[in-house]
Amino acid sequence: MSFIDGFLMAVSEDKKAAFIDHAKMTDSIFMELGALRVVECWEADVPDGTQTDFRKAVQLEAGERVVFSWIEWPDQATRDVAMSKMQTLAETDERFDAEKHPMPFDGMRMVFGGFTAVVDMRS
Repeated sequence: MSFIDGFLMAVSEDKKAAFIDHAKMTDSIFMELGALRVVECWEADVPDGTQTDFRKAVQLEAGERVVFSWIEWPDQATRDVAMSKMQTLAETDERFDAEKHPMPFDGMRMVFGGFTAVVDMRS
């Protein structure tokens, strides 16, 4: 079964285009390193919850939208190797230059984690 890295973040509405550009660049790196699929989703129908919700998870502020993303890997071993290579690339690859390519969101409020798929239904 595949391995999924999931991400939840808050992005300012006025940085949507910058986020998309940043995502295309970083997602291409994940694909180069063996990802099968990368999906970036901009909030369209995210209800407020009573106890908790996506907005509370990322401490959404006025003028921001929730972004939900995931990376599908063939397995955890491929993902682990890719993340190790990312550390090396971060020191040598210009695409990781924070001044040239700043993150268009607050990484401190990003929620992320790795998941092993237990059910995978496709049409």
